[in-house]
Amino acid sequence: MSVKDEKAFRASRYLTKLNGKDYLEVKWRLLWLRTEHPDAVIVTELERHEWGMALFKARITLPQGGEATGWGSETVSDFGDYIEKAETKALGRACAALGYGTQFCSDFDFLEKRDKPVDAQEKRSMATAAQVKAIYTIAQEEHDLSQERLNQHAKKAYGRLPAELTKQEASQLIDRLKAKKAD
Repeated sequence: MSVKDEKAFRASRYLTKLNGKDYLEVKWRLLWLRTEHPDAVIVTELERHEWGMALFKARITLPQGGEATGWGSETVSDFGDYIEKAETKALGRACAALGYGTQFCSDFDFLEKRDKPVDAQEKRSMATAAQVKAIYTIAQEEHDLSQERLNQHAKKAYGRLPAELTKQEASQLIDRLKAKKAD
């Protein structure tokens, strides 16, 4: 075994199980990146922080010219430390886009998450028409938000339009809109 082989990052040593699948935590993806590219430039930016939602952008530039940008958002209702979680998610996605842990994260499993038909159980958990109407009404009447701005906010916070949210997500958004009024 050469000296280079001894220093090579071995992802299999750091895998954990998440939902029954091998997963490589972001801290280990960053270690892998730094093992191979100690001079890589990592820049994170808080792009948006409003209504209990944080959106981060992370850009990683390799010395030899490779570059990737990752985005991550989280809400206070999902994590108490949602700002840090959003930054970590953005870093993880940028690392995965460069090939560091791509095979051990679900960020690129689109077929598994969104491109499958909606089954009856999922359909029952979708936001009700009354919830969607309430979201748009509160946003317009109490915050003077246009439909376009609200749609942008929902896409950044949840990755979907208000009409595509689950009942729980719609309830969270309604609560956030009402809480913003109380401020």
